Amino acid sequence: MRREPRRHFSQLLSVLAPAVVAMAGWAAWLGWDQQRDVHPDGSTTGPYAAWQVIGLVLTLLAPVYWAASRRHCAGAVLGTTAGLTTAAYADWSDDASGLFVIGVGLVMAGSLVVTTALCAVIASVTRDHRLG
Repeated sequence: MRREPRRHFSQLLSVLAPAVVAMAGWAAWLGWDQQRDVHPDGSTTGPYAAWQVIGLVLTLLAPVYWAASRRHCAGAVLGTTAGLTTAAYADWSDDASGLFVIGVGLVMAGSLVVTTALCAVIASVTRDHRLG
């Protein structure tokens, strides 16, 4: 009977940890950069550079791996997706055009698909190499 509360806590942590890391990672890697870069030819890029997005993805690998290797794939997927979606909404919601909703939807869909695929790979690899 004592294992039951511990299991529920582990499942809750598998959702909360990726969500918190995703929101904090967004703030650390992407949240501070709000300006678009204007090039000499007049074109604009940004506001994020590729290295910032790669840094965010690498940061998210740790909690996703932790949750997926413990067979909490649903928590890893839901937590990461919810965290990134919430962070994107908070960061972009001041856009007057209303097009930020499309971007937030794309962040949600992309993180859902990629995290699901990553969890499937992690779960299958750790299942084969797990001791005991």
